[in-house]
Amino acid sequence: MQFEQQLEAFDTHMSAVVGVAVLTIKSYNSDIRQCLEYMALTGVGRVSDVTIQELRAWQADVSQNHAKSSIARKTVAVRRFFAFCLAHGIISTDPAATLMTPKLPKVLPEVLTEAQAQSLMEDVDEDASYEHQHHSKHAALAARDAAMLELLYATGMRVAELTSLDVQDIDFSQHTVRVTGKGNKQRVIPFGIPAAKALTAWLGTARNSMLGKTNKESRDSGAAFLGVQGRRIGQRQVRNLVHRYAAESQVPDISPHALRHSAATHLLDGGADMREVQEMLGHASLSTTQRYTHVSIEQLKRKYALAFPRE
Repeated sequence: MQFEQQLEAFDTHMSAVVGVAVLTIKSYNSDIRQCLEYMALTGVGRVSDVTIQELRAWQADVSQNHAKSSIARKTVAVRRFFAFCLAHGIISTDPAATLMTPKLPKVLPEVLTEAQAQSLMEDVDEDASYEHQHHSKHAALAARDAAMLELLYATGMRVAELTSLDVQDIDFSQHTVRVTGKGNKQRVIPFGIPAAKALTAWLGTARNSMLGKTNKESRDSGAAFLGVQGRRIGQRQVRNLVHRYAAESQVPDISPHALRHSAATHLLDGGADMREVQEMLGHASLSTTQRYTHVSIEQLKRKYALAFPRE
């Protein structure tokens, strides 16, 4: 492809200089490549030949079979690429500077009520306790699942942050966990007694029983959470487990990200300071955290409607 050199330079810059996550760079690369391939098919041979008209034509082409959210994501990637090209003297003017992203409907994050979250956590902990008492071969798995779900809800951390945790990141004396978030930014998050109990039950005999003999010297030997093969657990596995436990507990089907939303909403409902919640969640912008106040208001409206039905 004619644009390969610039694309490689962009990837290197995003990784080495900006510190963007590998998966994000992969996603950017795919979106930008799709745009540049469209340019090549329409006879545009160089980055400097791309105009705003061509970019709008590409956007219109993509919109035929992609959701607005996908087009918005692709547009952001393309804008970043051309901004990079301008900053590095590859082009003299940025054709994507005025390329608009489609307006997305404001979707409020889905959350569990506090009662549903409590029910889910109690069921997960009960399952772990039952398996342990009966010395089941599933005891280690149940202990791990309880520790993961309790920690997700207690801290509001992202799935990628949970799976990348090492044992040394957990400080039981301070009841805190050190998390590496987006852009390799680290933050320290407190957790409460239920999460501490679940973690203690997992980080001992249960975890050691899953850390296979062949993996004790491997790069995954320090991983806080392990899969059945004794290696660091993957994000998909965590997502599947959260869906499974939600179904078993008969609460609305949720993702781990919805547990993060729930943690934020319940903290704000309980009177937590918004800036503290922003710091805990690792939000770069306070406006992202403010979305959860809207969730609380929506829930309050529903409660009000039930308490004061119209005649």
